[in-house]
Amino acid sequence: MPPPATPEARSVDREGRLPAPRPAPALAGPPPLQGLLLDELTARLAPAGLVERDVRRAHAHAMLHDRPPFDVPHVARVKLERARALVATPTLEVLDRRRSPTDGFQKYLFRLHDGLTVEAVRIPIFDDKYTVCISSQAGCPLACAFCATGRLGLARSLAAWEIVEQVRVVRREADRPVRGIVFMGMGEPFLNYDEVVRAARILSAPTGLAISGKAITISTAGIVPAIRRYTAEGWPFRLAVSVTAATSELRRTLMPVERTYPLPDLVDALRAHALDRRERVTVEYVAISGVNCAPADAEALGRLFAGIPLRLNLIEVNDASGRFLPPSAEEWRVFRDALGKIGASIVRRYSGGKDVDAACGMLASLTGPPRSLPLAT
Repeated sequence: MPPPATPEARSVDREGRLPAPRPAPALAGPPPLQGLLLDELTARLAPAGLVERDVRRAHAHAMLHDRPPFDVPHVARVKLERARALVATPTLEVLDRRRSPTDGFQKYLFRLHDGLTVEAVRIPIFDDKYTVCISSQAGCPLACAFCATGRLGLARSLAAWEIVEQVRVVRREADRPVRGIVFMGMGEPFLNYDEVVRAARILSAPTGLAISGKAITISTAGIVPAIRRYTAEGWPFRLAVSVTAATSELRRTLMPVERTYPLPDLVDALRAHALDRRERVTVEYVAISGVNCAPADAEALGRLFAGIPLRLNLIEVNDASGRFLPPSAEEWRVFRDALGKIGASIVRRYSGGKDVDAACGMLASLTGPPRSLPLAT
């Protein structure tokens, strides 16, 4: 792997050097409750005299039921008042909401406490639940050619509480339950590994948002060391990997991270993940007309993933700049016929919300680079 790029760099460079990590700045005052695991919260509130049972109730009161955390019945008021001073409950300001009249996708624009902006999308699943697509970074350093967020560069990573709070705000306004989470918004989740995994643990905790681990998907463009770490740690969340090209030559032109973590290394990590989990590897493939959806591309995918059980998610490109176009109906037909011969499970994923720029690859396309806005007073 190349050494890190210069400290001021915002995106991966031509040698494959990634910019230096930019963690979230700490808030002044006590830590946010939304970013604490239950055992951490228990230790934090112990000086107030709250025992584990009381803390579990307070945590569920705040996270699961979206009520004030320290208005818990049958706990001494004096203890709750002490506890109130030991944690904070900040939130994110909603600057804009755009709902598609076509398919019901709703995009949220959030302002963070330092004025930067990130986006999330509420996705309707049939008529009875929602999945929320959330951001893990403000901007993204990977500079994928077909992605609006990738053109922005990285401002900074998000703290776990900022990730969790996106879901809490969306859920608060929802007319049906939130049952799934996808880390497919702005940013590369595995370049913010610790905070993303922490957020997923809080989202899936029984006293957190109680979302099944199997209904939480973390998507990566292929950060190989993080994939190997994720496999070794055995988290229950689903992993999806964006590949988008079956050869290193083509992938380098579309996804510069190929220069940092080339396909052979990525496939080795995915083979190990499949063996460890004993399940199919989910590979995401952004289909682009005239670029990567010919029969030869399907054959190359078959060779690349030979011997690995594969679930292939096909996503048509959404490029507001007009540089890349989705495949025609005939291209789709020919490509899917060719893919049928490699033995993969194939899903063509619906990419909704295009009319409000909420579709995959379009986040931040109308808001410009991550920026600091004047904070409300």
